Amino acid sequence: MTSFRQALATQRWDDHRYYHHSLVNQSLHLVSATSFLCSYVLMFVNPAVAALVAWLVSMTTRQAGHFFFEKNRPATFKYPFYSLLGDWVMYKDILTGKIRI
Repeated sequence: MTSFRQALATQRWDDHRYYHHSLVNQSLHLVSATSFLCSYVLMFVNPAVAALVAWLVSMTTRQAGHFFFEKNRPATFKYPFYSLLGDWVMYKDILTGKIRI
């Protein structure tokens, strides 16, 4: 069972890397994830502004990275949960130095 899980994790990582190989796209995803974190905190102060930050800043930077720099369709439309998980893993990998931008 562990070899299956390891193979699945490797396959997901390779797939995620394939759709996020542009450094500009990775940088835009970092900005997007950071602004999402800010909007989570802002939710307790001003929920309307938090929603605007989350959708106008976070989602547009993320989608722009795919549409203009990667020239691919983001997985958000087909697999929103896995897309979100993959983006947070990439965020962690950028902050820990596993991905260099």
